[in-house]
Amino acid sequence: MKRTIWFLFTSLIVLSFVLAACGGTATTEAPAAVEPEAPVEPEEPPIEAEPIKIGASLPITGGFAINGEKHRDGYQLCVDLINEKGGLLDRPVELIVSDNQSDVETTMAQVERFMNVDDVDLMFGTFSSKLTFPMSSALEQAGMVHPIPSGAALRIYMRGYETPFYFQQKAAEFVGQSPINMIAELVPEGDQPATAALVFADDFFAGSIANGLLGGDVEVEGEDDVVSLAPGLISEAGMELVYEEMWPEEGFSDWITLANTIKESGAEYLFGLTASPDEAIQLVRALETVEYQPKGVYLSQGSQQEFADALGESADGITIHAAWHPAVQWEGLLAGEVYTNQDFQDDFEAKFGRAGDEDEAIPFALCQGIEQAVRATGSTDNAEIIAWLAARTAADPVKTIIGDRYWDEKGLPIDADFVMVQWQDGELAFVYPVGEFPGTSDLVWPKPEW
Repeated sequence: MKRTIWFLFTSLIVLSFVLAACGGTATTEAPAAVEPEAPVEPEEPPIEAEPIKIGASLPITGGFAINGEKHRDGYQLCVDLINEKGGLLDRPVELIVSDNQSDVETTMAQVERFMNVDDVDLMFGTFSSKLTFPMSSALEQAGMVHPIPSGAALRIYMRGYETPFYFQQKAAEFVGQSPINMIAELVPEGDQPATAALVFADDFFAGSIANGLLGGDVEVEGEDDVVSLAPGLISEAGMELVYEEMWPEEGFSDWITLANTIKESGAEYLFGLTASPDEAIQLVRALETVEYQPKGVYLSQGSQQEFADALGESADGITIHAAWHPAVQWEGLLAGEVYTNQDFQDDFEAKFGRAGDEDEAIPFALCQGIEQAVRATGSTDNAEIIAWLAARTAADPVKTIIGDRYWDEKGLPIDADFVMVQWQDGELAFVYPVGEFPGTSDLVWPKPEW
């Protein structure tokens, strides 16, 4: 069998040679050589730049929730606009927000996580002096720039730190100068209040404003520096203080008793210093219930629309200091271009479907300032950013929608003043200063009766 297969195989080979010989000179052309195609490299997806990560521990719940939510929205709008304009240093910007529940220990745990786990490039400040004070120590130790939107207590800035930069106008101890100046300049001399009552929360911020009005000392445990505020703004204004009361920080509910004692004092003017808009609402409701009718009322909180919505006509005539107002046309910068207060209002309403207020404008302005610092230094290196911010001057400031900013060695703004606003028929009117900006309204005095 094997021999048969071998015979057939050899016969086929011979036959193929014979057929080839019989072909004569006829040839078959070989197919033209085809150049091999260059290998196609698989297309690499475009490499996305690593985002610039910014951490923000904010009170989204708890006693400071109204302000905390608004601060988050102000930060987010700014970050979204930066990304729409191409990012920062050719990198997208990512805002990481954590809810600190208005609690100090939670805030500190989140700050540590941002730095050591999330490895953020930058930090944005939180709301309230109570939360800002311990946070500032952690960021100073880490050498991270600490832009502060709403931490006004002077104690924050008395420790020789190099990292804090406050973006509002004045330390809390000097806030009371704004309503007092407003009264002195806008109320006829014969109608100015002769007596005053001062009530305030046992809170970093409210207590600091009260300290300035009363003329106390400011000191920080472990520090030698003591600042005397004597004789106090109320005394300097020629008012007699006829009633003073501080209520507990947590769980206070006896608003009617407090309102009755204010009324019994006969004070013609009330300084009401609350830690949050919620407290301000409770205080006003109690004052209305007992029918206390002063010539004027100043509150440290209450510029938010939620305040007017909760109180209706009872808000009319109340004055509040403000870092921002829609009628004040400050010009800032964003992405290297002019970005005005009106631009902010238009963009905010387009994104959130409602008008913005100062608790959104302040953090937006802070974000503007840090964006300018990063662009100017070409870096997210915190040491370089700190040095650049510290070098700002009146001629070369950070430009924001709440005004130009440059700072003293403590991190407090220079040549920056609050405006005074007043609720009038459900609208927050800009009443002071007069003549520096267009758009002021006349001060309603005395305050309409409850």
